[in-house]
Amino acid sequence: MRQPTWQARVFDALKAAHVSIVGYVPDAGHAHLIQAAHADPDMTAVVLTTEEEGIALTAGAWLGGQRAVLLMQSSGVGNCINMLSLPVTCRMPFLTLVTMRGEWGEFNPWQVPMGTATPHVLAQTGVHVRRADHAEDVAEMVAASAALAFDSHIPVAVLFSQRLIGAKVFVK
Repeated sequence: MRQPTWQARVFDALKAAHVSIVGYVPDAGHAHLIQAAHADPDMTAVVLTTEEEGIALTAGAWLGGQRAVLLMQSSGVGNCINMLSLPVTCRMPFLTLVTMRGEWGEFNPWQVPMGTATPHVLAQTGVHVRRADHAEDVAEMVAASAALAFDSHIPVAVLFSQRLIGAKVFVK
């Protein structure tokens, strides 16, 4: 019997944490989670025009008695700096899964500055940062991070390293 992929295990961890809303800006690194959310009748997948909308979405979900997760790429973290004050100041739960760029195998130099700054920016804004580098650790890390975020009303980001998700390849 074939073992489920780490992405499938992450989706299962979100389901076990009672996440019912998935906000995302389209990203190949999150493609499995996005497709799974769209396919699941118990999930509402919301495509966003910009990442900071996702912070408002997660806050609104919590105020409405639901749980949401924000899926974004490290380049989108810079778009969220001001908005991150909402869950931090109001002690609202916030969970985000961030696919990293500008790391291992990166071809695009424009991705490097924000990729390098992402963990520091999140930490400096009051978000607890966890980093997933190995497939066997990801689902457990997401489950523990969801528990911290939703049970303690603490903002948490899980960074999926570029080596974990696979480096994007530029095709001419």
